[in-house]
Amino acid sequence: MFSKLFIANRGEIAVRIVRACRDLGIRSVVGYSEADRDSLAVQLADESICIGPGPSAKSYLNIPNIITAALLTGCEAVHPGYGFLSENPYLPEICEHCGIVFVGPPAESLREMGDKARARERMASVGVPTVPGTNRALRNLAEAREIAASIGYPVILKAAMGGGGRGMRVARNEAELSHYYPLAEAEAETAFARADLYLEKYIERPRHVEVQVLADRHGTTLDLGTRDCSTQRRYQKVIEEAPAPALPAATLQSIAEDAVRGAAAIGYVNAGTVEFLVDGEGRYYFIEMNTRLQVEHPVTEELTGVDLVRQQIRIAAGEPIELPDREPSGHVIECRVTAEDPERDFRPVVGTVTAYRPPGGPGIRVDSHLWAGYTIPPYYDSLLAKIIARGRNRDEAIARLDRALAETVIEGVVTTVPFLRRLLASPDFRDRNLHTEAVRSLLAEAR
Repeated sequence: MFSKLFIANRGEIAVRIVRACRDLGIRSVVGYSEADRDSLAVQLADESICIGPGPSAKSYLNIPNIITAALLTGCEAVHPGYGFLSENPYLPEICEHCGIVFVGPPAESLREMGDKARARERMASVGVPTVPGTNRALRNLAEAREIAASIGYPVILKAAMGGGGRGMRVARNEAELSHYYPLAEAEAETAFARADLYLEKYIERPRHVEVQVLADRHGTTLDLGTRDCSTQRRYQKVIEEAPAPALPAATLQSIAEDAVRGAAAIGYVNAGTVEFLVDGEGRYYFIEMNTRLQVEHPVTEELTGVDLVRQQIRIAAGEPIELPDREPSGHVIECRVTAEDPERDFRPVVGTVTAYRPPGGPGIRVDSHLWAGYTIPPYYDSLLAKIIARGRNRDEAIARLDRALAETVIEGVVTTVPFLRRLLASPDFRDRNLHTEAVRSLLAEAR
């Protein structure tokens, strides 16, 4: 096992990794930007070191600074968390060159699954169902028109190196496809430094179901069940729950088996998530694999009793996966509290948190980096906290989560807490009528 680990991230996930290190008896070093000098992760870590100015391009995305800081502090491993450099294949390659262990999958897995079109082709080759469309980057608009005509509208354009909904456009006819193609290219180029696009048949009102997988270097690849992430706004997840509700057990088992088969086929190692869309007929299709820890990992942790961050570190150190004795039970729901103003089209806000009181009580977990007096920097994601509720069943988990949100106090900045309570109370959510357009419909009704 490692004696010292470098954390190349910030916010609640950096705090989460610090705590996992403490449990494993590993000294933690947090690399922080100048904007995060007084962050909770810095306060809790055994050591900390500045890796650059506030803008992420000069700090959390600066590989030379991160590697130098890890070497200077004598770290044996680097944990990238999620976001930032977590899916950048150059980081594990440079880590290996410098004699540092990357806590994550091999660079080749990052490269293969990072190209969404290539990932579709790879999964299709081992029998995992994919959405009708292209399994490689489009050459030009003319080819996009030809393929769209063959599979039928509506279609969706996606950035080949994409994620988080960027570079995505839905076209319902040829005119819209012609209009959106250059816009999607420009957005992909800006966000991912590559303008490559691919095209899929657009599935109306799908469920978004994902499978948590773990794989070690001893030949074990397994799943830890499903999560439903259908409650989204602009392709950004808002509420996640496990296990995925309102789907037949046979479908959930088949999805999980395909996820494991796909991960094993690419020689995957460490934690990852295989994501699927489920249509109204119950058919499911692979869409992508996230080769990192997910924001919503606590949902699976609370359901299964598996500490995913601990497992990541153990696997990176060459140890086998360890599983608890108990079987998964109950139902778990997580909501993401963000510094956004729902009354202003969810515009991100910054400011100082003047008061903070997290919720508690039976079945409640809170992952957050907040404290009274914390100033939200303008450079990063607006996530403030993840509130997770566990119950004996879905209804109890919803009731506990609503109680937790009602207890939550975050003053000084506008947050999405009231909006989240509205979501939980909506008939569609309560009735398990989950699909990726549900939030949009709720917002339209509110107007």
